[in-house]
Amino acid sequence: MELPFAESWKIKMVEPIKKSTRAEREQWIKEAHYNVFQLKGEQVYIDLLTDSGTGAMSDRQWSALMMGDESYAGARSFYRMKDTITRITGFEYVLPTHQGRAAENVLFGVLVKEGDYVPGNSHFDTTKGHIESRKAFAIDCTVDEAKNTQLEVPFKGNVDPKKLDACLAEHADKVPFIIVTITNNTAGGQPVSMQNLREVRQIADKYGKKVIFDSARFAENAYFIKMREDGYQNKTIKEICREMFSYADGMTMSAKKDAIVNMGGFFATNIQEWYDMAKVRGIVCEGYLTYGGMNGRDMEALAVGLDENTEFDNLETRIRQVQYLASKLDEYGIPYQRPAGGHAIFVDAPKVLTNVPKEEFPAQTLTIELYLEAGIRACEIGYLLADRDPVTRENRFNGLDLVRLCIPRRVYTNNHMDVIAAALKNVYDRRNEIKRGVRITWEAELMRHFTVQLERL
Repeated sequence: MELPFAESWKIKMVEPIKKSTRAEREQWIKEAHYNVFQLKGEQVYIDLLTDSGTGAMSDRQWSALMMGDESYAGARSFYRMKDTITRITGFEYVLPTHQGRAAENVLFGVLVKEGDYVPGNSHFDTTKGHIESRKAFAIDCTVDEAKNTQLEVPFKGNVDPKKLDACLAEHADKVPFIIVTITNNTAGGQPVSMQNLREVRQIADKYGKKVIFDSARFAENAYFIKMREDGYQNKTIKEICREMFSYADGMTMSAKKDAIVNMGGFFATNIQEWYDMAKVRGIVCEGYLTYGGMNGRDMEALAVGLDENTEFDNLETRIRQVQYLASKLDEYGIPYQRPAGGHAIFVDAPKVLTNVPKEEFPAQTLTIELYLEAGIRACEIGYLLADRDPVTRENRFNGLDLVRLCIPRRVYTNNHMDVIAAALKNVYDRRNEIKRGVRITWEAELMRHFTVQLERL
């Protein structure tokens, strides 16, 4: 008989987690103003808020920590990290930062001006925030298939070439660059095909524009290309990565995802002019050029993590666990963005809580219900995260309203996936009893979902 699938790692260390009572959770979420970001870590049983910096490092990474060179300038650890990044991406200039949003801040701070248009595929929250805080416009050019969560399309993260071309035709003189997020997080962790990356490159060349990749989960994107796109089945993940990055002029990276470290990021490019501008801002905002907000030990672990996580077995184990959770939700008939993404399951909240109007934030309401049910902390990727329109100040209800069940790498077992699925089924089974949602009592002007205060209706 065929052997069942098993993880490509074994467990060496464990961390205890603790269950709580529903009465405790009701009090805690109320004190947190119904915002799960405001919960304390010990108030959470299974934490699916993010996969950013929450993964379990390997034995090689822990060993690498001890090799950290903490020199303020010229640290050996920086050059080891830089050489790994260059080998995998082909980019020669590397500017370290403490995390991905810092890389965006450093780069966008020198490239994005008031009134600019930055087209891309479903800009994530920090990307959009860095654009709109500079009074520029983030233009979503994602393919329309991504809006239909029940449609089975292999590359729902793709940029729509016609939308991108139309944006550039109208605003070319005000477009500093095109940004492509791989994988496309906001659309449900959906990958971008190699063919689509080529098309974006061609359109960019047509208008003389540069292309940047938001690369937090680029290795997962490469895995999906290998598994789903013709001509790549026999290529290694590293070979696919090199081709992907050949269609870009630069990249920002939150290494807390696909490099599986607790802290770290970088900007990389082959354009010396970009590097020379960004490095000045990097020194002001992050630190010297060879540490940029990271310790030497962080850079050592990052280098090892990037190398390990651009290998097939690591990625297959990670993504098969996400698919396992998807199969449990299929059993229970719970709708999510199909097919299952690389790092998370994105539950289609309006299809679950059909009685909760959009003005009362169905995805945030479902997030609260899941926490109350079992102490599971998920994350709303929807109407709250979308912020208000910077011009009209109206809520943006034109996108998807999803609950992201984000799976940290190498942290939970499939038994935990069973608990997550059962808890969500319990909420789903009583969905018709949930008729009201939440309303905002206080919000920040930008990226409000982190600090918003809500009340239940």
